[in-house]
Amino acid sequence: MEISAAVVMKLRNQTGLSMMECKKALVEASGDMAKAEDILRKSMKGKLDSKGDKPAGEGRVAIAIGAASASIVELRANTDFTAKNDAFVNLTTQLANAALKAPAGAYAPAGAEASAIDNIRIQTGETISLARGQHVAGGPGVKFGQYVHHDGKTGALVKVTGEISDEALRQICMHIVAAVPSPKGVNPSDVPAEIVEKERKFRLEQAMESGKPQEIAEKMVEGGMRKFFEEVALLEQPYVIDPSKKVKDIVGKATVNGFWRWAVGE
Repeated sequence: MEISAAVVMKLRNQTGLSMMECKKALVEASGDMAKAEDILRKSMKGKLDSKGDKPAGEGRVAIAIGAASASIVELRANTDFTAKNDAFVNLTTQLANAALKAPAGAYAPAGAEASAIDNIRIQTGETISLARGQHVAGGPGVKFGQYVHHDGKTGALVKVTGEISDEALRQICMHIVAAVPSPKGVNPSDVPAEIVEKERKFRLEQAMESGKPQEIAEKMVEGGMRKFFEEVALLEQPYVIDPSKKVKDIVGKATVNGFWRWAVGE
């Protein structure tokens, strides 16, 4: 019988098995979803549980830098035990390298990489999925820096134009990972408008509740927002390795074009 791709995908999401295995089971079950899942469980010797109530909340971040571009990926699993497994760690690295060969922009695994994800699903019985992936294009004079925390759960990629050492780039990425609060933009003008508006509204409400007239309250807010931008704009933040400096002092004459700070589960 003919089984639609949507039905096959639904079973795949429930079991974490490959599309081919799911379609085969659905055909055998004449399209009955519950029966097909039982068939798959029996074929896997009871190894699999339904994944519907098991969110993939663990995982790992990996970064790859090529000759003219860079990539960052986040691979998720159900348990920290699997996320620390060598096969999972190696797969995350494989996906980051594959993203370098894909078109610039969001990356989705296909071919050998998609099969490798399916294999880990089968081996572990967990929901293994690429949560997100990005291939970042370079250009003339562009350099990339990277840093992934030792637990693999947080990583930063930075894109810079101009003269700057590899070590300085790495340390800037370490700052991006460690800074509290996390940077939201390179410069104050890069901080997303929704974050700025939310902060401004909060500060204005606080000032008004204290009994200040509207005009005075708005002036207080503008002063507070300057402080806010110093806290969340990367170049204005105190450098975590040496707080007597700002990140812009470490960047020097180079230009930071963008950065990506990814943490598992965000």
